[in-house]
Amino acid sequence: MSETIKSIHPYNQETIQTYNLETEAAIFSKLKIAENTFKDWKEENLKHRTQLLHEVGNILEERIDELSKLITLEMGKPIKESRAEINKCIFLCDFYAKNADLFLADQIIETDAHESFISYDPLGVILAIMPWNFPFWQVLRFAIPTLTAGNTVVVKHASNVTGCAIAIQTIFEDAGYKKGCFQTLITNHNVIEKIIKDDIIKAVSLTGSEKAGRNIAKIAGQNLKKVVLELGGNNACIVLDDANLDKYIDTMVKARMLNTGQSCIAAKRFIVTNNIYEAFLEKFTAKVKALKYKDPLNEETEIATLAREDLAIDLQKQVDDAIKKGAKVIIGNKRNKAYFEPTILTNVSKNMAVFTEETFGPVAPIFKVKNVEEALTLATDTKFGLGTMLFTEDIDTAVKNISKIPDGAFFINELVKSDPRLPFGGTKASGYGRELSKEGIHEFVNIKTVYINK
Repeated sequence: MSETIKSIHPYNQETIQTYNLETEAAIFSKLKIAENTFKDWKEENLKHRTQLLHEVGNILEERIDELSKLITLEMGKPIKESRAEINKCIFLCDFYAKNADLFLADQIIETDAHESFISYDPLGVILAIMPWNFPFWQVLRFAIPTLTAGNTVVVKHASNVTGCAIAIQTIFEDAGYKKGCFQTLITNHNVIEKIIKDDIIKAVSLTGSEKAGRNIAKIAGQNLKKVVLELGGNNACIVLDDANLDKYIDTMVKARMLNTGQSCIAAKRFIVTNNIYEAFLEKFTAKVKALKYKDPLNEETEIATLAREDLAIDLQKQVDDAIKKGAKVIIGNKRNKAYFEPTILTNVSKNMAVFTEETFGPVAPIFKVKNVEEALTLATDTKFGLGTMLFTEDIDTAVKNISKIPDGAFFINELVKSDPRLPFGGTKASGYGRELSKEGIHEFVNIKTVYINK
């Protein structure tokens, strides 16, 4: 009897669908199909590949309602956020359709040669291991540039969003991509090591936990294969004395509570200077209290359950640790199965799990500091390096502090977010490599030197 996995709606714990895991033989048959398809796909005219991006965007737009509902049912995010995720994917398709030709064009370099240039050649079959929290966006931000560069891809998606994984493959096939360009692998993690070791796989992209990243990097390194890792984050949100709370408090709340806090780039540590601390706490608390919790399919819903009950249990342990060590609960700290009430903690310190670990849910620990120097020191006192946000009216001083932030991103008066036009990725325990923009499409190509003399 074959092993199965289920997708379960976290709001009511009802089973949506049960799927049979593919056999190991079936998985490696897909790898072979991807390898054979690559031989033809890499020779496809780039203009044709970018035309297909328009088709993907059109299908996403046509099916936005059913796809958004699928996201919400499988991982529980509010339906309006699921719709925003699909719209962001449409923008992604449009961006690379317009810019891939420029990003992949041969770069002429003046040397002693009659002619010399850099060409960008696809590598082959690329494996992606993807998470559940943005089930369409995170797959497509990998797949769109990687396919457009001429590679083929196989994707091991998170098991709780298998319906989304299958839907994405259907979209690529309906858009006119060759059979084998994009394939979903319905399997568990037990077979991943064998897949990475297989000679067909040329590189790996992982979005996931630090632990998963270390394991994948080890296997890939032993087999001399490139890896792009987008791992956890512990982003600081610095609020200085001169921050415009009336203008940006909604942004600060969104920075923590978007996707019910289940985002690697969410604001996970609020670092607030003395003179604005009380005003910030009052306004932030009022906004968080007002968030509407309802069925995630309800258009009014602003906060939802976590994607699985075990995630809420883990979050509870982190909050309990903080309370045990002296933190004060301002609001929240109530759990019901996968639901964890939005929670604000004060009197927090560096020895608490909510400071040292990534909190993947709607918990906001707030630290009080004396000045900008202390704020920057605390913000960078972390093993992670995904992003930092800083709110201030003194833009000149903020810009002067860019070099003090060793993260992959520094956002001033805005929440950290991914954008197709800008490279995205982290440093330290948040991983390495970049997705999106020109840098993202160059991650899985052979940057080849061509030198011609006559």
